[in-house]
Amino acid sequence: MKNIDQKWVYLIVLSMIWGSSFILIKKSLLGFTPMQVGGLRILFASLLLFLIGFKSLKTLEKADWKWVVVAGLCSSFFPPFFFALAQTEISSGITSILNSVAPLFTTLVGIALFGLALKVRQILGVFIGLLGTVVLIAAGMDNNVNQNYWYSFFIIFSALGYAFNINIIKKHLSHLSPLAVTTASFGVAFFPALILLIYSGVFSHFVDSAAMQQAVWYLLALALLGTALANILFNKLIKLSSPVFAASVTYLIPLVAVLWGFLDGERISMVQLLGGLIILFGVWLVNRKKQ
Repeated sequence: MKNIDQKWVYLIVLSMIWGSSFILIKKSLLGFTPMQVGGLRILFASLLLFLIGFKSLKTLEKADWKWVVVAGLCSSFFPPFFFALAQTEISSGITSILNSVAPLFTTLVGIALFGLALKVRQILGVFIGLLGTVVLIAAGMDNNVNQNYWYSFFIIFSALGYAFNINIIKKHLSHLSPLAVTTASFGVAFFPALILLIYSGVFSHFVDSAAMQQAVWYLLALALLGTALANILFNKLIKLSSPVFAASVTYLIPLVAVLWGFLDGERISMVQLLGGLIILFGVWLVNRKKQ
């Protein structure tokens, strides 16, 4: 299979997996706190990755680790906690739409720090996408007064972290296998997450909590499929394609996530949908190649 075909297969599979992650976070929060959801997501994913990818760490040179540490913190440590925190106040469907700013941030970070050239059309796309984000957040504040849309910034910070991660991998870690990069990144996140989990008391409360015992199955699916497997596939996609194309997985993620949210009883207003469409149009404009 040619690279042009492979990257589209990876894109579609990732959109299905990550699009389902938002509803899994929502269900996990029924039994765990945001800190516990983020920490256990990292813990479970790390254990699987250590099992299958520990030997791949031998391929990393000493110079690679400084980039792995930055990439690991940006993509593997902070986002699992930030997404769980955000979904205590914002619906899973809206969270997925907000995450669509990732390709815009990938472009901006690439320009600012990694020498990526930018056309006028792409600048316009960035501003249109950011406008859509403002519309989405403002509409949420008006229509859902019981939700705190300031928590949207946790998603925006996560998207910015993903943007740094994508550019770092493409420029500095592309010589490594996707499994090695993913395993090393979660190796960076593992010990801080474990310390937070011990502090949260999750291990002592689990035996006596029926809610935790029920929610842990959602969390396992989230960690093993939506985190460990998805990150390996994503790092492979970055290797096969450009940073902006890889970030464009967020085109399709909201479609899957909003469908899951709708099936779970969530509702999205027309203005919020408009904001989401504006974001996606801006992302498309940034990525569109001149014919």
